[in-house]
Amino acid sequence: MAVRPTKGSCTFAMAMQIERGSFGGVSLDGIPFVVVVYTPEEMGKGNWSVGLIIDERASAEQRDAITAIASGQAGGPMAPLSGLIGKFLGVDSAAIRIDRSGLKFTVKAGNLLDMAAEGQRGIDPNTTDPIFLENTGHPVSSRLALAHASRSHLHALGLAWDDDSGRNNGHFAPFVWRSA
Repeated sequence: MAVRPTKGSCTFAMAMQIERGSFGGVSLDGIPFVVVVYTPEEMGKGNWSVGLIIDERASAEQRDAITAIASGQAGGPMAPLSGLIGKFLGVDSAAIRIDRSGLKFTVKAGNLLDMAAEGQRGIDPNTTDPIFLENTGHPVSSRLALAHASRSHLHALGLAWDDDSGRNNGHFAPFVWRSA
């Protein structure tokens, strides 16, 4: 978080699929959402702009719960990052589809977001596992699989980002957020 981004600033999106979960008495089972972020310089310097895209199937109560959790307002893993947020961009809704085939992932959120990535394998041709980073301190998981982003298009909540260069990194991991 102390390293200057390659392009000076950083725009990224984290797609999440809640398999099972609840907040208070509100079930969040099956609801996907995307956290979109813009950092104007090194992440540790703060002043982040953050917004959410939540699946259009979510009820108002589910949207409120996911907003509280993903913003860190409810505590949990995102709370330590909440002090870095300078501007909350709001919440948008779209049909979100997250597909996985082996190490290939795609995420689409209506016409707001279209991303694709593929997990990176090591040099051993006999393994199908990706390369992992361990002990990362990342709020999603301390263990992240490395990926190569092949497509990144975001046009939501005042953020615009289009990249088909294939030169951006990515990661993926299952997540378990408790205490939010």
